[in-house]
Amino acid sequence: MKSLWSDSDARKFKTPLEKRVYTSRLLGANPELVLHGGGNTSVKAKEKDFFGDPVEVIHVKGSGWDLATIEAAGFAPVRMEALLKMAKLDTLSDAEMVKQQRAAMLDPGAPNPSIEAILHAVIPQKFVDHTHANAIVAITNHKDGRKVVEDLYGDRVAIIPYVMPGFDLAKAVAKALAKVEAKKLEGLILMNHGIFTMHDDARESYELMIRLVTEAEKLLSDRLGKSFSLPKAKAKEDLLGLAAIRQGVSKLRGVPVIASLDASDEAAGFSARKDVTKLATRGPLTPDHTIRTKRIPAVVGTDPDKTLAKYAADYRAYFEANQKGETLLAPDPRWLVWQGHGVVSFGATESEAAVLRDISTHTWKTIQLTESAFAGGWKPLPAAKLFEIEYWDLEQAKLKKSGHAPTHQGKVAIVTGSAAGIGFACAASLAHQGAKVIGIDLSPDIGEQMAKIGGIGIVANLTDDAKVKEAVESVVRQFGGLDILVSNAGIFTAGAYLDDLEQSNWDKSMAVNLTSHQKLLKYTIPYLKKGIDPAIVLVGSRNVNAPGAGAASYSCAKAGLTQLCRVAALELAPFGVRCNIIHPDAVFDTKLWTPENLKRSAERYGMTIEEYKTRNLLKTEIKSRDVGNMVAAMASPLFGKTTGAQVPVDGGNDRVI
Repeated sequence: MKSLWSDSDARKFKTPLEKRVYTSRLLGANPELVLHGGGNTSVKAKEKDFFGDPVEVIHVKGSGWDLATIEAAGFAPVRMEALLKMAKLDTLSDAEMVKQQRAAMLDPGAPNPSIEAILHAVIPQKFVDHTHANAIVAITNHKDGRKVVEDLYGDRVAIIPYVMPGFDLAKAVAKALAKVEAKKLEGLILMNHGIFTMHDDARESYELMIRLVTEAEKLLSDRLGKSFSLPKAKAKEDLLGLAAIRQGVSKLRGVPVIASLDASDEAAGFSARKDVTKLATRGPLTPDHTIRTKRIPAVVGTDPDKTLAKYAADYRAYFEANQKGETLLAPDPRWLVWQGHGVVSFGATESEAAVLRDISTHTWKTIQLTESAFAGGWKPLPAAKLFEIEYWDLEQAKLKKSGHAPTHQGKVAIVTGSAAGIGFACAASLAHQGAKVIGIDLSPDIGEQMAKIGGIGIVANLTDDAKVKEAVESVVRQFGGLDILVSNAGIFTAGAYLDDLEQSNWDKSMAVNLTSHQKLLKYTIPYLKKGIDPAIVLVGSRNVNAPGAGAASYSCAKAGLTQLCRVAALELAPFGVRCNIIHPDAVFDTKLWTPENLKRSAERYGMTIEEYKTRNLLKTEIKSRDVGNMVAAMASPLFGKTTGAQVPVDGGNDRVI
């Protein structure tokens, strides 16, 4: 492990708090030390309170902040006097500790202090760094862990047996420090948990962390030997199987989840091990991770449904064996090993799935290293200890405060023809309501447009079978499944009466406005059948029910699309897949309608532009976002008992009515 310290960068940070920010970011930049909000840091300093009086405070990482990106505002200034008084109490509940730490803050607008604030306060050095370094966890999580640490570090560190984080851990550390010359220590090794380093100089505290972890890495390397490598294999691809697994996990959690598949050679190699069930279910990398990952993953073989059902039953039994009045969490695995295929991580959002993927990757890699390096292999804490963390009072309190998730959170949606106009409005509305949206369009602008709403753009010709299949499979491969299809791509061919209609005009309209939708349904339906509350919304036209002369190619294609919707509704209802069609009219805020076109059309009807835009029964203007919002509603539980329907968004058309 190399130090990332840079003299030129460090000079930009002048005050103790600024230096604390700098070295915290250095720690956070290395995933072998810190993952997604893990670890915490602090610095002790003298500040002035509101009245200008000097006060000894400790700036400790605030709750919710990530070391990799932390700012000065991410540190909570807490009065040292109050923390040291708390450290002398015999008992202190978590809730009271949080309340008293907040009451002792110099700035009430700062974030809540880390639950380790008291621990940081009892360490006498000015700068304190804490991480869950993989190498440290590896050398402590086995039966001879303490002896290995003693032999490696001697009296340079104090060794703390595992204690629940918070007040109890702070008391244990204070007791251990009272028995040694604390100022001479380089660090603390918390068994099964992580490492603290401390010094009165910011750089030295940071580089002590690097040196001590490097020693642990070297020990591991020496034990493993130069020829050691993690097992590798080629993953078998089964996208329908992945979608089925995602569906099963979503049902257990009670909400849709994004599934992130790691099919790398190393992940596939781990999943293909004969002893993978024994290894994967030993326990988490650190107890703290249990809050995100649960105690163990599932291991799925050839029968995912059976495996997931057993996992849920085992989880409920684990809860009943350890609970003391807590609220049962959803019994779903947060990650699982799919034998022969790789490792899958699940999150209610794409970002949560990515966090779980990072943590699970470090977990299964570190377990294998420890298993090979030490006799007896990986030995985490017992289930009862891990339950205490997973069902911590502070985490249970968060459950009671959590609000409702956005309507489409966790769902995966494909919207075609979404580089502009109605298609983009549909994509934007679905994204606003929490869906992960993938736009498919012939326009090269699709990537840039989707990026505006946190989506992904794919350039593809939807009349090309191979391209459609490739696009759909890429979506399932990346997110685990498909729940919503908005088939919107279309063109408005030049108007012509039947006796003057060019055959190419007719053929092009049929290919784009009808056949491309049929192709898309062909390749998406297998995955929609394994979706969560799956819904298809086709975008038709008012012309279906009120055609106009000279628009045969467009009107007939849209009429065919409407019939396709009705057939799809009949075929897919047994699988719980809904299919409805929307018929917009007079949507003028699209690229099709230039100011010149709009003016010309209004004049043809003897109207002002405003009159022309509102020439419907309700005298209201129809905008792209109105159509987009209706499409998002039709894909939601609001329309959960509706299929085969035709829904107009036209302000009321007398010809249709």
